[in-house]
Amino acid sequence: MTGRAEHDTRTPGRLAALLTETTAEAISAADGFAGGVYLRSSTPGLLRLALLSGLPGPLFRAWWRLHVDSRFPVADAYRLSVQVVLPDATETMRRFPQFAAGLPFPFGSVYVPVVGASTVYGVLTLLRPSASDATEVLPAVDRMAQLAEDLGAALLHLEDSEGTPVVWDDEPLCVRPPAAGPPAAPIGRFTWDPTTDVVTADDRLHALLGVAPGQSADTPQALADAVAAADAHQILAALRETAAGRPPPLPLHVHSVDGTLRLLELWTPHDTSAPPGTHPVRGIVLDPESGWVGDRAADLLPEGVFCLDRLGVVVYANPRAAELLGRPRAQLLGRPLSESVPWLDRPAYEDHLREALLSPHPVHYHVLRPPEPPRPSQPEEKPLVEPHGGDWLALSVYSGPDILTCKIIPADRVTGPPSESASPPGAHAPDDAPPADGSSAAVTSMAPLYRPIVLAIALTEAVTAHQVSAVVMQELLPAFGGRRLAIYLLQERHLYLAWESGFPQGFLAPFDGVGLDTRLPGVETLTTGRPLFFESMQQLTAAYPGIPLDATEGARAFLPLIASGRPVGSCILGFDRPRGFSTEERTVLTALAGLIAHAMEKAQRYDTEAALARGLQHALLPRRLSGHPQVETVGRYLPGTQGMDVGGDWYDVVESGDGLALVIGDVQGHGVQAAATMGQLRSAVRAFALGDHPPDEVLSGTNHLLIDLDPGLFASCCYIRLDPVTGLARFARAGHPPPILRYPDGRTHILDIPGGVVLGVDPHAQYPVTEVQLEPDAILALYTDGLVERPGGDIDEGITALRVALARAGSPAVRRGGRSLTAVADRLTATARHVADRPDDIALLLTARRPMPHGRG
Repeated sequence: MTGRAEHDTRTPGRLAALLTETTAEAISAADGFAGGVYLRSSTPGLLRLALLSGLPGPLFRAWWRLHVDSRFPVADAYRLSVQVVLPDATETMRRFPQFAAGLPFPFGSVYVPVVGASTVYGVLTLLRPSASDATEVLPAVDRMAQLAEDLGAALLHLEDSEGTPVVWDDEPLCVRPPAAGPPAAPIGRFTWDPTTDVVTADDRLHALLGVAPGQSADTPQALADAVAAADAHQILAALRETAAGRPPPLPLHVHSVDGTLRLLELWTPHDTSAPPGTHPVRGIVLDPESGWVGDRAADLLPEGVFCLDRLGVVVYANPRAAELLGRPRAQLLGRPLSESVPWLDRPAYEDHLREALLSPHPVHYHVLRPPEPPRPSQPEEKPLVEPHGGDWLALSVYSGPDILTCKIIPADRVTGPPSESASPPGAHAPDDAPPADGSSAAVTSMAPLYRPIVLAIALTEAVTAHQVSAVVMQELLPAFGGRRLAIYLLQERHLYLAWESGFPQGFLAPFDGVGLDTRLPGVETLTTGRPLFFESMQQLTAAYPGIPLDATEGARAFLPLIASGRPVGSCILGFDRPRGFSTEERTVLTALAGLIAHAMEKAQRYDTEAALARGLQHALLPRRLSGHPQVETVGRYLPGTQGMDVGGDWYDVVESGDGLALVIGDVQGHGVQAAATMGQLRSAVRAFALGDHPPDEVLSGTNHLLIDLDPGLFASCCYIRLDPVTGLARFARAGHPPPILRYPDGRTHILDIPGGVVLGVDPHAQYPVTEVQLEPDAILALYTDGLVERPGGDIDEGITALRVALARAGSPAVRRGGRSLTAVADRLTATARHVADRPDDIALLLTARRPMPHGRG
């Protein structure tokens, strides 16, 4: 089942009702002012905002789509299947600087994964006022967890009943949150039962419509006629669509006989048992022209006053506000502010409106009303709004639980810009103040800086060319609506394809390795240093006749990647439809190209240095493991993929007398020093093992050596002396994760044997020895913590998961064929191999005893 955009009348009612009811309950239970649900989409790795309650959707478009690997709380909650609680802005900035950079306002938030069985469908989100600490939010988190669990079960049932996966691929549905108090305007409610065709209305609706209870409005036709006779056909059609599970996404704007504007909202309660066309329909009729702001007293104020609901819809405007905004009241009421007053729909003003919606403090700023040409009027007819010139207006927004009250006055009545104390941190009033000389000035905004800031923060965490390209795909493409990306890097005066996404398979292959003398836009943008923008494919072919095209429709942007004056490569952005590029967008994209170029140059240096570092690491690990006819051993080492340094994990198998010594260790930290220390410890352990010293003496001697070396590092280690004939294994452990033993019958056991502190800390440390019998066909697993630790997870849970995996991977079916442990080792490390940003190295050593030849003990 796929969600639809808000303008698509095919919106699935069951899914929409589920999301709406869950979000409404979460907002009410957790004292929130807004919330929503992100769902997985049909695009792998992409989450989409399916429903937003309490905030205007277009104002938060930048957060409609999120990649599951992005550094955002929603992505973490989904990817790790954990709750994310951010009580205030400080905690948000500490943990998720990219998210905080885009919304630097004082609010708290909670994110809970929506899981059905083993499927993570999405994330239930909640925005609420800041809390003093996380404990204040915990009761709300518990209630949200229950709601998310119920929603996950309902989505699983919906998926099973429909036979198609629950995904969301379009714009979010925007709904009103539950009211915090009694309605401030005349509002009536009704219910229509399609099976009986009876409308049941409350007394408020009868009073609003001016009819006596039981005498009228008890059928759909009578209701439609009483609400708005001229628009009755529109109301009846909406009722039928809602009964079929397709409620209109926005309020219907209709007018009564005397021309009064009325808003009609319709929805269906969640009822999976009702067949389409028979869903009970509930609705409200609201008269926004009366009752708002103190019984219309604000109509008499000399200052402009207008009110917005939580979705940005104008629900009241006094005559002075209409005059200053340059719009008749009839064009303001019932419409989004950005639609009724288009000149307010600018990034400079969006920042402040977002702040007013998310912050409890009043927000003050200035707006520039553009000149308005005179409008023709009929003879002896007074214009509704007098023509005016471009003037500065002072706008103040006061946030409430349900309504935003806005005051607007001419800026010449303000003695100076709003004081710093009048605006909370993050407000930009001083920057937006009108110029002292009365001339026009550009209004500043954080919106154009949002994507560069977020991308810059994300790029600081990317160290490889692959990671840089992934960040660009996750952050840059969604911001501008792009679907295709290609990054070429310069090597020896040729451009080589480093990353592609969204292009037809094989299309870019002919352009891989082209020289700088080739006339292609991707080459010329780099050689000239100028970005190239083509608003349509026709423009592209006109500029480059004969160039191969991957589509007949769309737009393209070619950006030069130049870092500190040095050419690095070029970046191509592809769009599925023709589109223009504003001056602001061209400026931002050019700036972003510079950020990408510097990150890519750094990544190229890292790739070279990392290759040398990995070579050093592998040189320090054993090329082969010592063997014995009765023992099979397999080792695996996976370097960390996050960060530029090598690690200190190691394993070894050494001949010790008539037995074998099994060793695994982990030096604290990363870098060349950790690797060098690892090499010294490995050599020391080998020397002790070759002398056939007891396990406790091996660890004690190695401990003293590390203390004498004083590298400022410590190490964990597990040393085992195994008798291959008898199977007796003698263990000594120094702060290392416990071994895991798989018995021949499939049972597994975590060997929580006694141990001492890590090496390099206490010169008097003791390392007790424990004896364990290793039966034929049993498997012993030694490992480092990188295999069992996960960010935000418990290491004990990771060890338990490894024990379960060993039980499955060590089955005879897996080990069939030469009794090799290779398949077992590959299975235990398979998941870790596919983790893109693995923070730690991983070492694994498996040992198994072969059965004795027939006739021997």
